Amino acid sequence: MSGSARRSGRRGLTGRIFLFIALLLVIVNGLFPSVWLLLTSFKQDGELTRLPISYLPADPTLQNYVEVFARNPFATFLRNSFVVSIVATLITVLFASLAGYALGRLRLKGRRIILTGIVMTSMFPSLVLLVPLYRLFRGVEVPWLSGLLFFPEGFSTPNLLNTYWALIIPYVALSLPIATMILTSFFQLIPDDLEAAATVDGTSRLGALFRIIMPLSAPGMVTAAIIVFVNSWNEFLLALTFNTAVEMRTVPVGITFYQGQFSFPWAVISAAVTLGVIPLVLLIIFFQQRIISGLTAGGVKG
Repeated sequence: MSGSARRSGRRGLTGRIFLFIALLLVIVNGLFPSVWLLLTSFKQDGELTRLPISYLPADPTLQNYVEVFARNPFATFLRNSFVVSIVATLITVLFASLAGYALGRLRLKGRRIILTGIVMTSMFPSLVLLVPLYRLFRGVEVPWLSGLLFFPEGFSTPNLLNTYWALIIPYVALSLPIATMILTSFFQLIPDDLEAAATVDGTSRLGALFRIIMPLSAPGMVTAAIIVFVNSWNEFLLALTFNTAVEMRTVPVGITFYQGQFSFPWAVISAAVTLGVIPLVLLIIFFQQRIISGLTAGGVKG
């Protein structure tokens, strides 16, 4: 073997070692906080302040998980998060499908301008919309809209504040740009011949969308839906501002109220956070293949 070949082999080995170390650091950085949170949720309060630090719980207990439901109506927080996230996801994916079909498969004038506008609107932070939306929801009285979704028995509100719609409406508006861009890329990948064949058989454009385009774009639909669901589930600022009633709090907001004026029960909060993350983890695990194929296929053509 020549000297240049040996040097090239050593450089290749060194590069693989550095790559392995970099990947290991990324994995540890991502997993360690989650593992530490899970272990903390099984510890007793005395272990959290003990020195030296004990990484594994010396006397594991499930009392923290009992306290999660005993101190606050955590089941209500979970229900609220599920209702808001699921409804916002369904509405967003429906509207994004219609918009993505128009932008991806119809010959629209000013298509690039529209896409640029969508990208620009996705850059606005929710903080900018906080005050205008609060004033809007406080001044709107739509009793029939408030009654469209389930509310706790005896709970009523004179406006859209402290309702599911106070979160669903802004979540849909904030998620539509990214969902539209994802689905636009997917719809562009589907051959025109399939839609043309469906049209010849008498199917309308709307029928072709729901019968041909959307089933073939299942990875993109799932990817967009999961992104919208996770963002809606984790959103904190709007939920804290618009839904102040205990019965209408979502999981991220509800967890903050486990803190007392002079106490900070880390173990109980860790248990609550663990319970709040479990639905997202199960969602990602169940749809892992769909998400990967959706992200890779959607980046082929923009």
